[in-house]
Amino acid sequence: MKVTAEQIEKLYVFTRQHYVEYYDLQTELVDHLANAIEEQWETNPKLTFEEALQIEFKKFGVFGFMDVVDKRKGALSSKYNKLVWNELKTFFRLPKIIGTLAAIGIVFYLLKFLQQDVLIVQMTFVVLAVSFFVGIFWLSRKNKKNHKKTGKKWLLKEIIFGYGSFTGLMNLPIQIALHIKGENYNDWALLLVSFLLIIMALGEYIVLVLIPSKAEEYLRETYPEYELIENM
Repeated sequence: MKVTAEQIEKLYVFTRQHYVEYYDLQTELVDHLANAIEEQWETNPKLTFEEALQIEFKKFGVFGFMDVVDKRKGALSSKYNKLVWNELKTFFRLPKIIGTLAAIGIVFYLLKFLQQDVLIVQMTFVVLAVSFFVGIFWLSRKNKKNHKKTGKKWLLKEIIFGYGSFTGLMNLPIQIALHIKGENYNDWALLLVSFLLIIMALGEYIVLVLIPSKAEEYLRETYPEYELIENM
């Protein structure tokens, strides 16, 4: 016996009822459940579809599909972090490293010139942090509109458009701003702050602009069925 198209749709509904909201994870689970049900029918053809489904679902334990979802989130978060890291490394290779070093030098001399004007320096860090959260909010809204249009959520897309693990790092500029005082710092301290400021600015650009602009490419690589499903 084979699982019918109608039963496949019931499996999708079943995964949604058990708090699996991402279409890619739903599809993985539906494939697994359908294959497992067919294997059960081979040994016990008298089982109904619902009975076979419940037997298979119990194998996932007390937390149901949550462990599968958490593992997949962890794997795709690691993939996202690797994408960010790979993009960041390009700014420290030729020819981009020339611009990176120039930017660090410019910030260094600006900080050296303005370090007595502590409010200006503090506002620079705060603006960097605030602009990041505004950008994340805008990307998240854009993704929600797209979700309403297609009716499907993709986990990697959710991570790219607002749920990346780099969000927490944007607390760092605020902490630096709070600890800056109106006094003369040595050049090494100013150079370190300049380096951190440029790294955070690059990270913001990568997370808010660069990776989202390549999102469709990354999604097609991760999900071979993505383009077909989105255009249905």
